[in-house]
Amino acid sequence: MPRKPEPNLTNCVRELRGDTKGMTQQSLADAVSVTRQTIVAMETGTYTPSLALAIRIARVFDCGVEDVFTLDE
Repeated sequence: MPRKPEPNLTNCVRELRGDTKGMTQQSLADAVSVTRQTIVAMETGTYTPSLALAIRIARVFDCGVEDVFTLDE
């Protein structure tokens, strides 16, 4: 039986950064202990964060993981 393609995980990190007094990619990266390149890759959709990283990002923006990330099926 053929495997279904993995659902796509999208996010609104870029928009949330802009809403948070112009938070930079670097300041978000520092807040969640990753590199700026990780934030860039996540924002462009080439990197899917781990659950732990997704939770840390949601905490920075004081919202739930589901407010930051959406599973497109």
